[in-house]
Amino acid sequence: MRKFGDRNDAYRIRDIDGVHFYMAYLMPKRTQAEVYINEKIDVTELLEYIKEKNSTGERKVTLFHCVIAAVARTIKMRPLLNRYISGKHYYMRHDISMGFTVKKKFTDHAEETLMIYHPKDDENVTAITDRLSPKVAEAKREDKGIKVDDILNIVKKLPKPIMHLFMAFMRFVDNFGLMPKAFSSVDTNYVTVLLSNLGSIKCDAVYHHLNNFGTNGIVITIGEIHKEPIFDENGEAKVRDVVNVGVTLDERIADGFYFARSLKLVKHLFKNPELLDKKLGEEIDFEF
Repeated sequence: MRKFGDRNDAYRIRDIDGVHFYMAYLMPKRTQAEVYINEKIDVTELLEYIKEKNSTGERKVTLFHCVIAAVARTIKMRPLLNRYISGKHYYMRHDISMGFTVKKKFTDHAEETLMIYHPKDDENVTAITDRLSPKVAEAKREDKGIKVDDILNIVKKLPKPIMHLFMAFMRFVDNFGLMPKAFSSVDTNYVTVLLSNLGSIKCDAVYHHLNNFGTNGIVITIGEIHKEPIFDENGEAKVRDVVNVGVTLDERIADGFYFARSLKLVKHLFKNPELLDKKLGEEIDFEF
């Protein structure tokens, strides 16, 4: 049941501990609390899994689909990652939301569009692929549906003084949880995690800043798959397929220990990709 102080996408956490309560005042802006992690992840087993998945020709599972499934599973099992801070209050989202940018064509001047995906408890990596692929294809087409892109193209025509007033108003309603759902539901500044698949444009993972506007507190960039020698437990070097992953976090939503264990879970899922066949609502055995 919704209580006073709750928001349309989350409920307010009223029993936050003193340390995190203090951190919201010590670092009131999200960009003041950024922590960046750059991690090299072995995806050799994952690529074999993807190859087997695609052998039937029924669908095309990609590394990005697997990243979405693995990150969604991690947030499901590590719920503090689904918190955010706004107006110095802590909130827990009602569901998981993942945002990313879709480039309509791989050309310098091609338009980009924003997409938000809400993974469901009854979905696994196959269901995510089947549901997401047509949405991406639709986003690349020149359709007539009204999207956040259209709203922004109208806003950009405002005179500069009016634009400053407009943004001041937007920050006010954002800070007090009054942002209309029609806007926040299509804006990637309000998602649990923002993903950027830089490997698709032959680029490595990079640091990506957080924004003070909205509620997004996790940004993940995925680099290009490449081969590197990796030393095993016996000290022997083996050439493996690896990918660099950059993660920028709002450290106020949890502590470093919690983040480190969450990353350990992502690595475990990549090492044992058959776990991605399980639905998000199913439990898996994992020792943190």
